[in-house]
Amino acid sequence: MVERAEISTAKDAADHELILAFGRLQGAANRLEYLLGRAIEQECGISHLMFEVLLILGRAGGQGLSMGAISQEQVLTTGGATRLVDRMEAAGLVERTGDPGDRRSRLVRLTPLGEQTAVRAARVHAENIERYFLEPLPAGDRKRFMEDLRILSHTARDRLPRLR
Repeated sequence: MVERAEISTAKDAADHELILAFGRLQGAANRLEYLLGRAIEQECGISHLMFEVLLILGRAGGQGLSMGAISQEQVLTTGGATRLVDRMEAAGLVERTGDPGDRRSRLVRLTPLGEQTAVRAARVHAENIERYFLEPLPAGDRKRFMEDLRILSHTARDRLPRLR
């Protein structure tokens, strides 16, 4: 564990080891999001957020997911998820179908175009992840780094409040 330095000035705050580490993580994530998201948009014609929803639906399988499940998984409000899915439906990437378990509900699932787009975007994304995310790291540290990120992501996810 990192020793806790006292913070009594703005300079102390700016130079604090933990604050610097988190700032670097956030800065790297923002820059990588820009680089990788731009590549998906340019090469596949969809936003990175749309790609994430395609992946969520792909992971769920053919039956699809409710809007609530999509919004929770993507940390969006239900209204935000609805607007995003509306745009994706208009682009032919997803479709809404009746929920066989609840006639009042609708599920969102991939269309054949959505499936093709997810595969094409994933190939582009994987190449760019390798180039920008993994290649800069020492080869022996990459597997552990990815496991540590999984742990951080799941811990943060589990501590988030449920969105309505």
